[in-house]
Amino acid sequence: MLMKHVIMNSQLPFLCCANNCMLLASSPLFRRQRFLIRSFGGSIDHCRNSGSGKMQSGQVLFDAEDIVRAITPALDQSRHKGQAGNIAVIGGCREYTGAPYFAAISALKIGADLSHVFCTKDASPVIKSYSPELIVHPVLEESYNVRDEDKKIITSKVLAEVDKWLERFDCLVIGPGLGRDPFLLDCVSEIIRHARQSNIPIVVDGDGLFLVTNHLELVRGYDLAVLTPNVNEYKRLVQKVLNSEVNDKDATQQVLFLAKQIGGVTILKKGKSDIISDGDTVKSVSIYGSPRRCGGQGDILSGSVAVFLSWARQYIEASGQDSILSCKNPAVLGSIGGSAIMRKAASIAFSNKKRSTVTSDIIESLGKSLEDICPAGSSCL
Repeated sequence: MLMKHVIMNSQLPFLCCANNCMLLASSPLFRRQRFLIRSFGGSIDHCRNSGSGKMQSGQVLFDAEDIVRAITPALDQSRHKGQAGNIAVIGGCREYTGAPYFAAISALKIGADLSHVFCTKDASPVIKSYSPELIVHPVLEESYNVRDEDKKIITSKVLAEVDKWLERFDCLVIGPGLGRDPFLLDCVSEIIRHARQSNIPIVVDGDGLFLVTNHLELVRGYDLAVLTPNVNEYKRLVQKVLNSEVNDKDATQQVLFLAKQIGGVTILKKGKSDIISDGDTVKSVSIYGSPRRCGGQGDILSGSVAVFLSWARQYIEASGQDSILSCKNPAVLGSIGGSAIMRKAASIAFSNKKRSTVTSDIIESLGKSLEDICPAGSSCL
């Protein structure tokens, strides 16, 4: 039975099955599709079969899994705590406690060794009650709790608390559950500046995107920054930076131009296909996925990208010129890896729970998603 797939940036249908893969591979249509895809900087593989000799359900031809295999660190007895990733989420306030938890626990479920949450004092006991696995720092403050004359002193105290830990982190996730309190956003702006000074990667999502859209100087020109906008966040970003409306007909080129205009940050535009660009290249991840759009999936993605970004950076630094990957930007590689694993986890969760799928089901599927691609007991390459 033929299976229909959407492949890469060409957005063309491709029909493939185990028995007629070679026939299609030699067809003019297939060769034309390969040409179009490579013209956009992408790549595709030939049909891959499972051990049973049948095409795996939901499989799409793209090299995202190869990237995951390449950058995922091996598990061995010689490693110590922290080497597989130390991630921090900056977010969590009175109204929103689930989002920072989802981002932070997702990082652990994928394979980071340590995961922190820097949140407001009101949010701290709630987030701590969700899981003892997270290290929660109740250091952020909102305006209602700070007098005007004390704001400068409180800001200094907040930064001092974060700075004590900052050099230990491999990546920061800015924004899940952050809210839009003006004083809180001012403090987070300073945290972003300190992270840049320390050359620490940042993944910006949720209300963090609201902050940087209004203050582009926070991320402009920082090639270790990843922005992960949804449909509405992307629209605001395009209007602010390009002074235009979203162009769905030429989405890949618009994302590329937008990233270039912000100085080479990496943008991961979420959608039916996740489009990723750093202003130089454009990649698209359309493997797996789920029709269930429960809230919280963006938080899982931000935590996932943070882990894979830190792993990609380690991989590039260790492999140097011997890297088997043509792309050398850890932000792009991390975005591809995080997107692929998140989409695969969503697919697994939906296959089990269908309409009742919720965010926690997807989180519980993250481990299996990575294990299917890169088994822990063997070399992934």
